[in-house]
Amino acid sequence: MINYDRYRAALELTYEDSCAVYRYQDAKDPVSRETKQTAIMIYESLACRLSQTGLAKNGQSDAQNDTQYDAKLFLNPEVDIQQGDMILVTRRARLDVPERFVAGEPFPPYLTHQEVNLTYKEWA
Repeated sequence: MINYDRYRAALELTYEDSCAVYRYQDAKDPVSRETKQTAIMIYESLACRLSQTGLAKNGQSDAQNDTQYDAKLFLNPEVDIQQGDMILVTRRARLDVPERFVAGEPFPPYLTHQEVNLTYKEWA
């Protein structure tokens, strides 16, 4: 029989990165009183682990250099991640350069963790 509490604790020992999750929600502009879609921070400083799932795709041209790659984020199963959420990951190995991703459709969480497919993407 698997002891899921011990299994989860062991997995969480590997979470050396942290992330913040942003989601677009309706927010009223205090000056114009218009309701606009605004990126709101939903979670901050979540322990996680980022893993690259594929090689980078280089879309370089004379005008620009677009590099895209897919990654997978591992974190605790209670966190509500939705497709389209913007996730800012700060890697322990690169504290000075946060990486920006957009979440794909989440896979239903396991008892011990959840895995979220991410796509590296610049967002404003």
